[in-house]
Amino acid sequence: MNTHEFQAKEILQKEGMPIPPFGVATSIGEAEKVLQELQIKEGVVKIQVHAGGRGKAGGVKFGKSKDEILEHCKKLIGMKMVNNQTGKEGVIAHKVMISDPVDIEKEYYLGAIIDRENAKAILIASPEGGMEIEEVAAKTPEKILKVPIELDGSVRPFHLLYLAKFMGWTGDLAKQGMSVAAILARSFIKYDASLLEINPLVVSKQNQILALDAKLSVDDNALFRQKEIANFFDPSQVSPNEVEANKHDLAYVSLDGNIGCMVNGAGLAMSTMDIIHHFGGEPANFLDVGGGATKEKVAAGFKIILSDAKVKAILVNIFGGIMSCATIAEGIIAASKELALTIPLIVRLEGTNVEEGKKMIAQSGLKIISADGMADAAKKAVDALKG
Repeated sequence: MNTHEFQAKEILQKEGMPIPPFGVATSIGEAEKVLQELQIKEGVVKIQVHAGGRGKAGGVKFGKSKDEILEHCKKLIGMKMVNNQTGKEGVIAHKVMISDPVDIEKEYYLGAIIDRENAKAILIASPEGGMEIEEVAAKTPEKILKVPIELDGSVRPFHLLYLAKFMGWTGDLAKQGMSVAAILARSFIKYDASLLEINPLVVSKQNQILALDAKLSVDDNALFRQKEIANFFDPSQVSPNEVEANKHDLAYVSLDGNIGCMVNGAGLAMSTMDIIHHFGGEPANFLDVGGGATKEKVAAGFKIILSDAKVKAILVNIFGGIMSCATIAEGIIAASKELALTIPLIVRLEGTNVEEGKKMIAQSGLKIISADGMADAAKKAVDALKG
């Protein structure tokens, strides 16, 4: 789950991260209160959306007076941002963050991710801040340092010393930098993050290290123990279908095709989309009902898929390991009757109680196309679209 910048900063601030004073506003009235609380005459105004590239999109403004800051807020609250990260639909900024400006001496990058190749959490540091880290890695890989994070969130002292030297920090600056790196590593583990990033991390003219930006993404599977962060979910930043899927604990991503997919398991879902492509079709979505899907979840999944006007056929591909194919069949039949399904429905079942599930579908009296195997299911879905 993604969070807004101000939410990530609130989390890091609690952990001791040095962050310039800031406030959040959803209206001009709230913006005036923020300015009064911060007691600033100049300030930076940033739209709060779940996407990068805000500056390039015109979503970051500097105000040299209170009136100028408020004028920026008027324009930015409600701004629609569209770029390659948001997709053509874009996202709307319902909030802006107002922060105290910093006189910057130099910018750096500091982040933490899961290194899946080596199965461990790592810190990533670079003296080239303010740029996309992927761009730095591609053009100047020697300016990227990776440091392991221990399972308890600590970083070994000699690794912190090496990081400080790599960044060019000495004396008091090195102490500040090592403290910031340790806070970031600890927070990454503590909050079950999949990404925790500060870009830029800056040294001010006053020789202080400060986090000017923050990005936090948390593993959805850990939200049950991250209640505070779970409450950060902002439905305005995702499509209505994703909001509905979230209510039913379904993993859903909208795509541009016309074959709706309902699958259990992320790996099987990816394979299903690949094989649809192989036979010349285009998937309309990624929808994973999970390993323990119920009749109600299946029905909810059907409703979400059918709410997409582009969908002209539905492919259900289920491998019953934990779940029973009979349960899935029951859900498919109930949903088909309730929604008066008129588009082709192709169903491939395999695994636990598969014969019972197939029998239920065959005796349902519904026009459901049964398939044996993934290739057969994908081919029948594509053929169904051709009439």
